[in-house]
Amino acid sequence: MKTLYFKDLDQHFGKVVVLDGFVDNVRDLQYVQFVVLRDTTGRVQVTIEKNEENASLNEIVSNLTLESTVKVKGTLQQNEKVKLNQMEVIPSEIIVTSLSLDELPINYKDSSSASIDTRLNYRFLDLRSQKNLLMFKVQTCLVHAMREFVMNQGFLEIHTPKLIGAASESGAEVFELKYFDRLAYLAQSPQFYKQMAIASGFDKVFEVAPVFRAENSNSYRHATEFTSFDVEFSYIDSFEDVMDFEENLLIAGISKVKEEYGEEIKEIFGVDIIVPKKPFPRIKLEELYQELEKTANFSMNVEDVGDMNSESEKLASEYIKKKYGHEFVFITDYSAKKRAFYHMRKDGIPQGYDLIWKGCEITTGAQREHRYEVLKQQALEKGLGEDIKFYLEFFKYGCPPHGGFAIGVDRITMLLLETGSIKETMFIFRGPNRIEP
Repeated sequence: MKTLYFKDLDQHFGKVVVLDGFVDNVRDLQYVQFVVLRDTTGRVQVTIEKNEENASLNEIVSNLTLESTVKVKGTLQQNEKVKLNQMEVIPSEIIVTSLSLDELPINYKDSSSASIDTRLNYRFLDLRSQKNLLMFKVQTCLVHAMREFVMNQGFLEIHTPKLIGAASESGAEVFELKYFDRLAYLAQSPQFYKQMAIASGFDKVFEVAPVFRAENSNSYRHATEFTSFDVEFSYIDSFEDVMDFEENLLIAGISKVKEEYGEEIKEIFGVDIIVPKKPFPRIKLEELYQELEKTANFSMNVEDVGDMNSESEKLASEYIKKKYGHEFVFITDYSAKKRAFYHMRKDGIPQGYDLIWKGCEITTGAQREHRYEVLKQQALEKGLGEDIKFYLEFFKYGCPPHGGFAIGVDRITMLLLETGSIKETMFIFRGPNRIEP
């Protein structure tokens, strides 16, 4: 005898089944009791008549509290009168495996009944909602499909260190920590180590892992710790190869989500999943500035010239959607001052891009500079020296032309399901003001 997932019960009519689940609802009427059980795949009704034979079962159900967990053994029957899937279980045994002791501090079935921060305080309850359960099924499906795609392309999965001796990007937005008798940092990205793998002769690598950003930002899309899907590969001719690969990767991931969960997403989130078509529109930054000035009377503020900000990303998406009917846009030709030192440059222009989706940047990608002397000079221009000496060593003894990108798993889930905040799409959110639970 083994426990069954509720989604598979329709294969077992007339048989004795064993079910494990949460108590989702209890109705204790004059002559009959109904218990609705819930697992990760659905719900099922347990029906217990009130009589002498069922006295012990009746007593158990009379003392059941919502969200307790139980194990039920009984016969599965078809019953067209039962609204819940026209089936019910007639139990011979009910065992309470854990008892919910107190009234729930939040109503997880109604997300509007408490603020997001209150719900995060009780995330272990908040995650029990049908909406959150579906969200993480979708996220699992998306990551699995993208992982499957890169593995089918011959990529190796690597696991890079998260404790590092130097900041993995330029800038000061790193978390410091004591590492025995010296300082160490939490990795902002696996960038240096992805490129080390390329220099090692691993021509295609990927990683799905946490990264850490000490950004004191309280926006809808930032977190201090999040999961990144990183890709790096060799022997490219230009950053166009990187954009082409990312198009294929996203199409594979979103297609699988639509196939597996499109209808549920429409029902629960009210979102139509649109699988993008190739090629994604491309536009140079300066051309975009000109178009946004004409169509939206927008001028970039002085400090962000040569780059994008949240307002321009939103307007860019609106412009591209109206002109091309596409949800994605690659923006290229950024200022070298606004890009990392390891981006290859051609005539002074970084050979990279940002990918914008639904008004939000989801990727910065590029062809990397793989030539030692050029890379060393670009690092010096950014004021980087001894801190990245170990990194520059990777390029002294030959390194293939290569490029790559990273996609924030939590952010892309937020945009896919249009939740409005990354706090909703992370299993446990970490931000400037939240380090618990």
